Amino acid sequence: MSADQFFRRGLLVFLVFFSLTSFSKSDELQPLLEFKSALQKSNPNVFSSWMPGNSTCSFSGIVCNSNGFVAEINLPHQNLSGVLPFDSICKLQALEKLSLGYNFLHGSISEDLKNCTSLQQLDLGWNSFSGVVPDLSSLGKLKLLSLNNSGFSGQFPWKSLENLTSLTFLSIGDIVFEKSPFPVEVFKLEKLYWLYLSNCSLEGRIPAGLGNLTLLENIELSWNQFSGEIPGDIVKLKNLRQLELYTNFLTGTLPAGLRNLTSLLNLDVANNSLHGNISELRFMTNITSIHLYENQFTGEIPEELGEFKLVDLSIHRNKFTGPLPQKLGSSSDFLYIDAAENFFTGPIPPDMCKNGKMTKLLLLQNGFTGGIPENYANCSSLNRIRVNNNSLSGVVPAGIWSLPNLSIIDLAMNNFEGPLSSNIGEAKSLAQLNLANNRFSGELPLTISEASSLVSVQLSSNQFSGQIPATIGGLKKLNSFDLDGNMFSGFIPESLGSCVSLSDINLFGNSLSGIIPASLGYLPTLNSFNLSNNKLSGQIPNSLSSLRLSLLDLSNNQLTGPIPASLSIEAFQTSFDGNPGLCSQNLEHFRRCSSGSSTPSHVRTLILCFTAGALILFASLACFLCVKLRRNNLESSLKPNSWDMKLYRLLSFTEKEIIDAIKTENVIGKGGSGNVYKVALADGKELAVKHIWISDSGDRKNYQSSSAMLTKRNFRSAEYEAEVATLSSVRHVNVVDLYCSITSEDSNLLVYEYLPNGSLWDRLHTCKKIEMGWEKPNIDYISVYHMKTNCFPCYFGGEEYAYTYKVNEKSDVYSFGVVLMELVTGKRPIEPEFGENKDIVWWVQSKMNSKESLFGLVDSIISEALKEDAMKVLRIAIHCTAKIPILRPSMRIVVQMLEEAEPHKLTDIVINKKMPR
Repeated sequence: MSADQFFRRGLLVFLVFFSLTSFSKSDELQPLLEFKSALQKSNPNVFSSWMPGNSTCSFSGIVCNSNGFVAEINLPHQNLSGVLPFDSICKLQALEKLSLGYNFLHGSISEDLKNCTSLQQLDLGWNSFSGVVPDLSSLGKLKLLSLNNSGFSGQFPWKSLENLTSLTFLSIGDIVFEKSPFPVEVFKLEKLYWLYLSNCSLEGRIPAGLGNLTLLENIELSWNQFSGEIPGDIVKLKNLRQLELYTNFLTGTLPAGLRNLTSLLNLDVANNSLHGNISELRFMTNITSIHLYENQFTGEIPEELGEFKLVDLSIHRNKFTGPLPQKLGSSSDFLYIDAAENFFTGPIPPDMCKNGKMTKLLLLQNGFTGGIPENYANCSSLNRIRVNNNSLSGVVPAGIWSLPNLSIIDLAMNNFEGPLSSNIGEAKSLAQLNLANNRFSGELPLTISEASSLVSVQLSSNQFSGQIPATIGGLKKLNSFDLDGNMFSGFIPESLGSCVSLSDINLFGNSLSGIIPASLGYLPTLNSFNLSNNKLSGQIPNSLSSLRLSLLDLSNNQLTGPIPASLSIEAFQTSFDGNPGLCSQNLEHFRRCSSGSSTPSHVRTLILCFTAGALILFASLACFLCVKLRRNNLESSLKPNSWDMKLYRLLSFTEKEIIDAIKTENVIGKGGSGNVYKVALADGKELAVKHIWISDSGDRKNYQSSSAMLTKRNFRSAEYEAEVATLSSVRHVNVVDLYCSITSEDSNLLVYEYLPNGSLWDRLHTCKKIEMGWEKPNIDYISVYHMKTNCFPCYFGGEEYAYTYKVNEKSDVYSFGVVLMELVTGKRPIEPEFGENKDIVWWVQSKMNSKESLFGLVDSIISEALKEDAMKVLRIAIHCTAKIPILRPSMRIVVQMLEEAEPHKLTDIVINKKMPR
């Protein structure tokens, strides 16, 4: 071949290659514009450079390879919203990286994803997709797969992992998949260094095999339902830096040979059922974070840990014994220790705040002795000191009281002594001060009123003396003020009535004298008021009548004069004992107030006039009722002389008015225990009357008569007795008033104040139902207790309540979860569609474990724009209603989860078990 021919042939090949290349590059523009079109409505600024006249390689978020083809799309954290067009994306045949995490992408992922065969990195995490993850078998070049917190459901295609043998990074946790065992396909991923499968519905045992993945540096399998022992071959992973297995059902001991994991920095096996000692940890010299809390570990903490560069140590709720290593935290920037609820003894390690970084000292409920080391008086980073329930003693270092970031000082139930230092006023962040059950003495410093963030002051059972500071009214956030069991003297400060947030005042058992300040009667939220066993004198202020108290105790003082009429009720019948100078017109065991009582003459005249007028009115009314009674005698089956009416408030009506109103046309609600009637009195006041049924089905028939329709009965129901006992003694701003009970051999009635706006049940399930404000989920937790219908166990704890009839914090959380489910789904706790003996919890969980999208559970009245927020709440509800109580988060964590579920950020909720105390 001549040189000329060779040149011409080479030129032809070059021109063909150039034309093909140019054509392919221009061909990439259309898929990118289609990608832009699908997403630009959410954030058009991201795509401002994506114009046909610009080179695709200059588009924001686009990276091209050396040949000028699109190799990467990098648009994380860009507020993108829409459905991904994978049919267009996968036309970019050189695409190696697709990074779209932390956006608002939704919809399903189409099967077109299989055509992105050049992909090496796929990150779709922290979005709100729906449907199942498609088969990934064709993506054989993938090195990174991150779908964490992406909203998928159904069954994950674990089988397809067999083909992804190039994977080094696998993160697909925090997704409500269908339950499945540990995917053994992972064991074929020999290049894997990162494995995150937390909170993705895995169950059963963790099989042996992880030990063969020798490149692993991170293993996270937390928040699943794994059981059995930690696999022993895990100790072969010499490169492992983090091992997280918390919140499972793991049993047994820490694997023998764990000491071989010399690269391990973070160990978290908290919230399991592990036992035995932790002696293996003394060889792991590089470890910085240890979380073993809520297990059954025993024995002592290895002394060697004091030499390590530990940053945090969380070992609460175990059975550890002996002392803590005295050098603990002295060699590192130690952040916090939580060793609560163990059996530790000995002194508190002195140097944990040596480098000035420590934030929490949590040693409550142990047997520590000695005092608080002087070093902590300089630890300005501290925000919580909780050493209550120990055997600590001595004087608290003065600098502790004024630490600037301290929000909680809890020293209760120890043997501390000495004064509360005057520098307490410098503690501007202090919210809770609990010194109860110690030997503190001296006067309460005036400067305490300068600690303006104080919410709770608990000084009960000490030896404080002197006067309560007159400036105490400066504490506007103060909610609880307990000084009982001390030696305080002098007057109760008038300024205490300026603490407008107070709900609890307890000054029992001191030597206080003088009068009860009238200002205390104007505290808007005061609920518990105990001034008993003092030397108070004078009259009970009439202003106390306006309070709605659940507890009132003024007994054993030197009070005189009349007991205010609104306080002279059965619920408070012992609240005034030990005051021989008091009198009452209503309480039987007090002398009657005479006309010579200290009531001013003009007030007495007004009372007499009012009484005379009332007598005339009642006499006229009685005559009218008698005539009407005779007229209706043949129609009514009531027994007019058999009624027993007990008053819990002052009343302006008679039992006859109530009884005559118990008619079909007045029914405003029906429940599992009876009907509720609306009663309109002659003066315009409206009441709600609850008629308690007994178990006899005859009481629950449909009545057609328009006359009074109270039914025959032979005994009172247990619910009636319980409700009377509870509500007659409760006066609280969030609880409806119980005015009286009306009983006879025929009927049991409870008369309440009428709430025109209805209950939470109305808002969820009746014609008053409204669209909730998802922008700020703000359900009043107390409302849970007023929603007991036909489903008491459904609200209170599920199966464990049905067997034990005990309501505790975990069953409270369960009940709150049920309400959240009702809120999101619009369903009642029990619906026919759930099936026989099935409730809303079973129904939601059954949908969660099927291929049906959880989005289908959201109430149709919730707009599309807010369904993502509703899904966040539903996921929280699922955690709250876990079948096993220990898996349910605390109410404190639930509140944080709701606060973190900010609107329009379409991310799943990850429960962080490492919550501070």
